[in-house]
Amino acid sequence: MAFFSVIIPLYNKASHVENTIKSVLSQTFTNYEIIIINDGSTDESEAVVLGFNDKKIQIHNQKNQGVSVARNLGIEKSKGKLIVFLDADDFWFPNHLEELANLYHAFPNCGMYCSRYKIKTAENHFQTPNFYGIESSFSGIVEDYFFSNRPFRITWTSCLAMPKEILNKTGGFTPAVTNGQDLELWTKAGIEYPVAITNTITAIYNYNIPNSLAKNSISMMKLMDFDQFKIPEQQNPDLKTFLDIHRFFYAILYKTYGDKSIANKFYHGIDKKNIGLINRLLFHLPKNLLKILYKTKHLLKKISFEFSTYN
Repeated sequence: MAFFSVIIPLYNKASHVENTIKSVLSQTFTNYEIIIINDGSTDESEAVVLGFNDKKIQIHNQKNQGVSVARNLGIEKSKGKLIVFLDADDFWFPNHLEELANLYHAFPNCGMYCSRYKIKTAENHFQTPNFYGIESSFSGIVEDYFFSNRPFRITWTSCLAMPKEILNKTGGFTPAVTNGQDLELWTKAGIEYPVAITNTITAIYNYNIPNSLAKNSISMMKLMDFDQFKIPEQQNPDLKTFLDIHRFFYAILYKTYGDKSIANKFYHGIDKKNIGLINRLLFHLPKNLLKILYKTKHLLKKISFEFSTYN
């Protein structure tokens, strides 16, 4: 039986998936299977995968149903003890699975195991995430996951592993959620189980900076139900702060590009002390000015200039 099941959801990534698969096949830890779920790709993605001649790789086709359904099917097909996810345009260094295996053996009772990663924002431009209260040299169990899971996310999808048993207990990804489905699942797991992190960078996240955020694309987003965490939030102020930051992200996104009434709904659910004065002022700016600020932030991110109003 494989130790790791590597699940790769695939939709129209013909120009990226070859390098992604090669990064898996180059792993120093070799006890794994690769499960690729072709989510109704209309480009040459499937042909690229079929071009590999490796018994570790299996591909399953489904009609286009979204990344949550694709990942859930991969989980269902998996035989590994630990489930790892890899998006079809991301990349692992050769030590990725070895580092996660070592972390698991050192701390076998955790719900999630995470490596460090870099964010590629543009050609030859990278960011190295930092986390509140965690030194770059630290390896072990995170003392306060929700406190430390900012300003960057510890649990980025392509850098973590979960025991299949725990993944099944949390219910997998919610198919109806089309934006933030990973955030929902990692939050559920983070409430119930310890989280461990390595001190080694083993992956690259290819940050996709959108050229535009049309009103139609915003209006079609289906988000997780934040109310499901109402009781845990009352018991854990750091969880409340963490989720309020994400509520604010959606509030200002909807106000800028979508529906003001939905924006207000998210905003009114926030404990305002958790987002600070600058963010409260930002929310009340005219939407046209917010559009300019939002686009400026993304342009700066392309040259690795990152700023956050939560730092």
